Amino acid sequence: MAHKAPLGRISDVDIRLLRVFHAVVACRGLSAAEVELNIGRSTISRHLSDLELRVGVKLCERGPAGFSLTPEGERVHEASSGLFSAINTFQTQIDDVHLRLTGHLELALFDKTISNPEACLPQVFRRFDQIAPKVTVGIHVEPINIIESGVLTGRFNVGIIPVQREGGGVVSFPLYNEQMYLYCSDGHPLFHEEDANIRQEDVRQHKYVGIGFHSPNMIVSHQLRLTRHAEVYDEHALAALVLSGRYLGFLPDHYAERFASEGAMRPVRPDVYQYQSNHVVILARTPKPSRLVETFVGCLLGAHGKAVPTL
Repeated sequence: MAHKAPLGRISDVDIRLLRVFHAVVACRGLSAAEVELNIGRSTISRHLSDLELRVGVKLCERGPAGFSLTPEGERVHEASSGLFSAINTFQTQIDDVHLRLTGHLELALFDKTISNPEACLPQVFRRFDQIAPKVTVGIHVEPINIIESGVLTGRFNVGIIPVQREGGGVVSFPLYNEQMYLYCSDGHPLFHEEDANIRQEDVRQHKYVGIGFHSPNMIVSHQLRLTRHAEVYDEHALAALVLSGRYLGFLPDHYAERFASEGAMRPVRPDVYQYQSNHVVILARTPKPSRLVETFVGCLLGAHGKAVPTL
């Protein structure tokens, strides 16, 4: 790659590209980073190419022979590590200068978190606003993979998701459990069957709707040998298909309770078809979280009776 004029003013886009670059280096390659960032390899490669165009040097060798940093890539990685550290230090020092919390917090939540009383979000926001009334908050409801990649790239400061695997790029702390059951609705052949008469092979003969991205739902579906006949990307859509009377699907008990109380849904063989979804709060492992983020996480863990660790 031909060298060009040095990179000018650093933009937010540059910082996001550098975060992707850091994840690839930490994972020692694009394939592992694909899992870590939850974005496709072609997208990661494009981000790296965009960054190389911005800085004017080739950062890494990536291909059949494997992944390795060029000498220039090593220097860019070292320099950007210093940049992230400086940004974090600046944020912390500004907070200390004002002796109060200001700024903006971006929070990403998984589907149905807001409606789950176990999430304690009203108490969390009430306490956080008492401590940091000047802070503005942005809330996003996204799939798990979008939340994880958003936390890693800095789009979100904090995420709340069902735990599914340990990742090197994020740190997680347990919050609460969500009870999941397999539901059918009035009009489904199993709706009026006694659970004692329903065999597992009977269940597998019926259409099943599952979440279409890697999640506890997908893991349990495989364990129970349930074949997806439809896939959705949020639980509103999943409930709609269950209510059609044509599909079985897992839903949180707090969400399905309204339909069950109206006689529109019922759980099927809850002794077998059930699992707990363990929800956690996640943060990027680097850079160190700001005092604002630490405060919010403290409110979140405190509302769930959890000890607040040193972040």
